[in-house]
Amino acid sequence: MITDTAFTKRQRARIIVVGAGFAGFEAARGLSRAAGDAAEIVLINPTNYFLYLPLLPEVAAGTLDPRRIAVSLARTLPNVRLVLGSVEHMDLNARTVTYIDAEKQTGTLGYDRLVLAAGSVNKLLPVPGVSEYAHGFRGIPEAVYLRDHITRQIALADTTENQAERDQRSTFVVVGAGYTGTEVASQGPLITDVLLAGRPRLAGQKARWLLLDTAERVLPSLDQRLSRAADKVLRHRGVEVMMGVSVKEATAEGVRLSNGDFVPTRSLIWCVGVRPDPLVADLGLPLDKGRLVVDEYLTVPGHPDVFACGDIAAVPDLTMPGQVTAMTAQHATRQGKRAARNVAASFGHGERAAYKHHDLGFVVDLGGTQAAANPLQIPLSGLPAKAVTRGYHLLSMPGNRIRTATEWTLNTLLTRESAELGLVRGAAVPLDTPSPEIPRF
Repeated sequence: MITDTAFTKRQRARIIVVGAGFAGFEAARGLSRAAGDAAEIVLINPTNYFLYLPLLPEVAAGTLDPRRIAVSLARTLPNVRLVLGSVEHMDLNARTVTYIDAEKQTGTLGYDRLVLAAGSVNKLLPVPGVSEYAHGFRGIPEAVYLRDHITRQIALADTTENQAERDQRSTFVVVGAGYTGTEVASQGPLITDVLLAGRPRLAGQKARWLLLDTAERVLPSLDQRLSRAADKVLRHRGVEVMMGVSVKEATAEGVRLSNGDFVPTRSLIWCVGVRPDPLVADLGLPLDKGRLVVDEYLTVPGHPDVFACGDIAAVPDLTMPGQVTAMTAQHATRQGKRAARNVAASFGHGERAAYKHHDLGFVVDLGGTQAAANPLQIPLSGLPAKAVTRGYHLLSMPGNRIRTATEWTLNTLLTRESAELGLVRGAAVPLDTPSPEIPRF
């Protein structure tokens, strides 16, 4: 066990940030800049990279190398001490954090200030068979697995002479018509079209993609004009958009829908949404739908040395009194920056300020030349939206911009890669895999 024996003898204050998603990354970066040598910034995270989640569907589509969206924490946060591990316990009275590192050793660190930014995990629903047969889409392993899984299913369809099995393996069901589900479903036909075109034995075989949601329309939280634009792209690519429909049961042979239909498939992609990381559930502090209650300064009431931001925190929305901010990357990014400033202010550097932010708009990449966006509430679709979407991502990424832009350029000139890597198997990406915040501009 690694213990913090120097806790009472430290010459500098220690600030621990838990989680390197959008909120945690920005908090750690802001604190490292503000503190200089006056404080030790410790970032506890299971991986050594910040994951730029908005481009995850492009990894699954084979248009971006996974390394493009994995930004090195060591390189971008050189003045931050990175502890590779997962937090297991926090004692707010003793001001200690206990974690398990990458080699399963337990360590304990003391802190003077604590910033909780653990993010969210997949939302699980009590649907029979889903936890066994569905796979989420929340990190690089899931994206790589999905890409290989789709490639493998088309290859196996090419192997069999049974038409029913061919149809089953060529059918893909995406559940959840929010940002992630819509992007995955829109990219799907572009992937399978390339895979089928390279197999003469499957000439005439159609890949079937279904997008399900209990909502009345795709992208229900966006302006209806953007929803219609995305819906049009999906249907044009042959996606069966089934609103008001959900999965009643999942089996090894397919899914039973709430409308009574049974869809034979080997591919159930779960993009229903997220829930706060359960890390704070045992702290004995007030929660709002699983999110830690904080004040407008991102401070935990009764614990002035503890701050929380991002998906794990129920931050009062000062633009909509009585409500809390949505679980979006846009809020998480800005809350992380505000948390850093308020932590610095708690040491006497600057003045603390309440978090208040108006949405700047949303971007949804639909693959190919298509996208939907409403920057500054101006609805766009098609190529103008695509330009805005890619420009926003390049500006927002904390690294790998040139490599990402280069791959996008090459993709306009070259065909998609169709090789299966075989790096990740289904057992390695269970549906309840923890992940950082879901991307939303």
